[in-house]
Amino acid sequence: MSIAPVPRADRFGVGDLLAEATADIGARPGRLLMTLAGTVLGIGALVATAGFSQTASGQIARQFDAVAATQIVVKPATAATGGGRSVATTKLPWDAADRLERLAGVEAASLLTRIDRDKGTITAVSVMDPSAPVTVPPPLYAASGELLQTVGGHLLTGRSFDEGHDARHDRVALLGAHAAESLGVTRIDTQPSIFIDGISYAVVGVFDKVERSGELLDGVVVPTGTARADFALSAPGDVRARIAVGAGPQLRAQVPLAIAPDDPGSIEVGAPAGRSDLSSSVQSDLGVVFFVLGLIVLLAGGLGIANVTMLSVMERVGEIGLRRALGATRRQIGGQFVVESVVIGLLGGLIGSSVGVFAVVALSIAQGWTPVLDPLVAVGGALLGALVGLGAGGIPSRRAARIEPVVALRGA
Repeated sequence: MSIAPVPRADRFGVGDLLAEATADIGARPGRLLMTLAGTVLGIGALVATAGFSQTASGQIARQFDAVAATQIVVKPATAATGGGRSVATTKLPWDAADRLERLAGVEAASLLTRIDRDKGTITAVSVMDPSAPVTVPPPLYAASGELLQTVGGHLLTGRSFDEGHDARHDRVALLGAHAAESLGVTRIDTQPSIFIDGISYAVVGVFDKVERSGELLDGVVVPTGTARADFALSAPGDVRARIAVGAGPQLRAQVPLAIAPDDPGSIEVGAPAGRSDLSSSVQSDLGVVFFVLGLIVLLAGGLGIANVTMLSVMERVGEIGLRRALGATRRQIGGQFVVESVVIGLLGGLIGSSVGVFAVVALSIAQGWTPVLDPLVAVGGALLGALVGLGAGGIPSRRAARIEPVVALRGA
């Protein structure tokens, strides 16, 4: 009776595989650093790209919330005429700003109308000099009392007109900083008046730093009541309102009913979209170019790992042959070089992710921003480095596994 031989257990375990694979990595520090450089740069670029785009997206979204997301513009709907021109289908009521201020989420509202004047003058002197060169007068606007609160204007000097000036049709005016400069008005105590079509208007204030409706800096603004009396203003042009962040979608539906309850469709409301749309758009636009550059550098890092692994195989042909002669299998030889490549890639991914995170934090601190980075991006960067090492070590490991012991020992 014969007894079948018991197969000998493979003594080359996972620990042995890791020990063999990592033994040669630290033997040549210079080569290791050169091999890691490409992977570190590639992973670092990808992680930094994601962090920069998310951080910039958050910064721009906050700026958007502070300015554009806190303003709505209400206008009458328009219809095209036979001549290709657009005309308003309705008129806004004179108390439109008061109606808006009663809605939840509206912090301030003001009428604003551009007064179209084919001819006319706006000067800082009462006497016209026929020999003086002809200049284009600044644009003329009519507004209600809370204009500066609505558009976020800052008074350089003086004050703003109020509801009393509006109700009494007082001939007073506010000057934007650029208009005041072009008219030569630097102080309202020594140059208290401007002349619109030869009629004197007292300058009560000069403003600058408009957060919204920047075109007002070039203009002259008079009360709406004054414009109705002096320039036959028949209806407001539009209504501007400063709103709370996030109230735009709600007010888009409520404002037409508040302004024109009998015909809401005759009112157009320009309200801001949600923050998520802007963030996604900004993050996408900022990330594409840097993402492509990161992939290119990462590809270069993978090729570097492949080249160094192939060189290591060629230098260790004798060692490979000896191990094969002592009983090492092709799988063990191939696995050794694959694990070696994966370890190098993982090490490069860890260092690259750290460099990318540090770059995002350092730039944010330097600019006074709040750094934003998804933790999964940093973890994913390290794992991506390991995947790059796995892919780069595939061909060299297969070549090492195919080396026959006799050929290897002869070559050694």
